[in-house]
Amino acid sequence: MAGLKLILETIAVHQQEWQLSMAGASLVLRFTTRYDIVEILLRNVIRLQPDKVPAQAFLAHLQIVRGDLGGGCASFARMMATYPEHKAEIGEFISMSLLEVGYPAEALEVLKSLFKDGDETASLLNNAGCALERLNRSTEALPWYEKALRRESGRKAIIFGYACTLIKAGQFERGWPVYFGRELQIGRQQEWLRAMPRLRPEVDVAGKRILLFQEQGLGDTLQFIRHASTLAARGARVDISVPQPLIRLLRHSFPDMTVLEPGVISETGAYDYVSPIPDLPYITGMRTVHDIPAAVPYLSEVPSDRERMGALLPSGRPRIGLVWAGERRHRSEFALADMRRSISFNDMAGAILPADAIFVNLQFGAPREELKAWTGQMIYDPMGDVRDLADTAALMRGLDLIISVDTSPVHLAGALGCPVWLISRWDACWRWGDEGTGSPWYPTMRVFRSNQRSFQPVLEEVAKALRLWIDMRPA
Repeated sequence: MAGLKLILETIAVHQQEWQLSMAGASLVLRFTTRYDIVEILLRNVIRLQPDKVPAQAFLAHLQIVRGDLGGGCASFARMMATYPEHKAEIGEFISMSLLEVGYPAEALEVLKSLFKDGDETASLLNNAGCALERLNRSTEALPWYEKALRRESGRKAIIFGYACTLIKAGQFERGWPVYFGRELQIGRQQEWLRAMPRLRPEVDVAGKRILLFQEQGLGDTLQFIRHASTLAARGARVDISVPQPLIRLLRHSFPDMTVLEPGVISETGAYDYVSPIPDLPYITGMRTVHDIPAAVPYLSEVPSDRERMGALLPSGRPRIGLVWAGERRHRSEFALADMRRSISFNDMAGAILPADAIFVNLQFGAPREELKAWTGQMIYDPMGDVRDLADTAALMRGLDLIISVDTSPVHLAGALGCPVWLISRWDACWRWGDEGTGSPWYPTMRVFRSNQRSFQPVLEEVAKALRLWIDMRPA
């Protein structure tokens, strides 16, 4: 908020300097979802520079991400007709906008038309790779990323997309080293970590003190923290830095390691190496799915929590936990990704209820409020007593099945060895591969894959499977 206030105050004083308004719009759009402020800044640019193509393109992009797909595409079409010399640049914006709101097939058609006319920039090639990956055609996507990198080899966004696509295609031996080269997402509190030696696969860790720290999201930490035991087995002294919701869970699950909150870590050089937790598959030598540590569960609930949280659950079986939405995020690209992976409670419940089972809410955050308007089959909601993910783990241990969209609770359930059904979006995340009903990461997971933007057909598939699952349970 302080940064946003500074941007607005600066531009208010310098309204006649379009460069400042353009830079401010780019920053606000990158780090927030305040599309109203972005629009004001862009319109100031156009007031001063009516033919500024990037400003017009960003406004069309705003139309699309706000839900006016037809209006945004019409704006882009007018730009193409007015500024044919900027066709490639405008095409970059069109394809990016379509990708971010979940239209990869349409983005690919736009890109094919541009390529046919001889327009090939690194951004267009990157967007083609992204479109194919999101269409779950990852092997086909790789040459496009490689061609983009030949044009701009150091561009971090292309490197990250290429790495994720290699991993999604199952090419772990090639993918993890490229993933290692991504731009790290490190907050201000942990900025000092950039100056520390970063752990690499060739390092002999015996006797070394290593700090593992969260980078990316909670789901990434839950998925990859299993590899910490490999470092300890090789003789490393391992400390783990994670946000508060993970502290108790990881302290109990890894009693031989020290688990710390980021704010209490010393910057005095106590560590020989540091490592982002998502680096661990690469560091520990994962080359194929057979190298994934087989020990599942690798996380465990605190026994006293299980007793306390179990008392909140109703009697009777089967008990089924529900999660329908991811965490609400503030950065535009992450908020748009969340919109693609999340559904509403009414959509989920309308598809699978009523059913002869006891349903328990595991949803956290703002989407939990959707329960208040529900008037159908009873949903038990113990989440008001949940303090952290250790409590959530204890709740899960008292359930017979968890059904969730692609967010951190699905990783927690898998890491605990609980039966879990993942409702995966159409443009499936790289960690789930292009196809299949299972995951090598979590043996107790069943994957239901949407094959279109709407979740309704896959929810109907889940409902049918759930009825059969209930009917097949022993009396």
